[in-house]
Amino acid sequence: MEKKNIDWANIGFGYVKTDKRYVSNYKDGKWDDGILTEDDTVVISECAGVLQYAQTCFEGLKAYTTEKGQVVCFRPDLNASRMKDSTQRLEMPLFPEDRFVDAVVQTVKANMAYVPPYGSGATLYIRPYMFGSSPVIGVKPAEEYQFRVFTTPVGPYFKGGAKPITIKVSDFDRAAPHGTGHIKAGLNYAMSLHAIVTAHEEGFAENMYLDPGTRTKVEETGGANFIFITKDNKLVTPKSGSILPSITRRSIVHVAKEYLGMEVEEREVLFSEVKDFAECGLCGTAAVISPVGKIVDHGNEICLPSGMDDMGPVTKKLYDTLTGIQMGRIEAPEGWIKVIE
Repeated sequence: MEKKNIDWANIGFGYVKTDKRYVSNYKDGKWDDGILTEDDTVVISECAGVLQYAQTCFEGLKAYTTEKGQVVCFRPDLNASRMKDSTQRLEMPLFPEDRFVDAVVQTVKANMAYVPPYGSGATLYIRPYMFGSSPVIGVKPAEEYQFRVFTTPVGPYFKGGAKPITIKVSDFDRAAPHGTGHIKAGLNYAMSLHAIVTAHEEGFAENMYLDPGTRTKVEETGGANFIFITKDNKLVTPKSGSILPSITRRSIVHVAKEYLGMEVEEREVLFSEVKDFAECGLCGTAAVISPVGKIVDHGNEICLPSGMDDMGPVTKKLYDTLTGIQMGRIEAPEGWIKVIE
């Protein structure tokens, strides 16, 4: 298929309307068959559950062109499983996991002209989401829902390479104990907006959130999990019931163990330990790994030995191996790559 006439290297990380999107509606206790449509508008009641009580959840994944010219998605089954967990917590109907993956495939196939070419650094971002669409005025779940998938081509998250960033320890909590931090609910991200705007105004790239119970343990940022590298080259990832289970982080753990032979510790990480790590990174769909060079805690600077010039050497190996798997340069574990045919 002929590609759209897009300057792939300069499109940035934003929304570009593509040709088709997938829509399925839940009514009278069941989902309809779903359709692909050119209509990018959503028409709902002014009293819809999503507008009154934020009853919505979402996912994010990418399609890209591999070295061999195939268009693929990375582990969409895990996105389907995570959305199942989100809908259960928010009292929303389950969208079957096999249908979720099929909807992603259908939407990507319908927008193949927007999948950037290999080597461009750009990808096709995919956003599945669900929301309560019927009127709700009393505090209760909606009775009707809509599940949608749209795509948008996005440029490389970092122009000129992934340079280490400076982050701050936030005074705000990202999630409540026993709350919704472990699911991908829209309300979690609304709560993080003031904190990230404040961080940016103060000259920081991101926030480090501590656990809401004791504020002594590292949790995550507003949209990514942490990874740390010890001075003896172990991978350490924070473990908590209020951290979103990042698909990228889970993949990095597997790569570290099975491809690089590293020792991995998934455990509680005390903030007091951070000064002793050799490297730090934020991992997520958008950038895979964003290296952290400095963490500032109310004026006290923690400077990672990996520095502010380049990604640390162990983090770079993890990044290169995972992106090599995604782009088809390295053989992937079974089931990780979904080819769009």
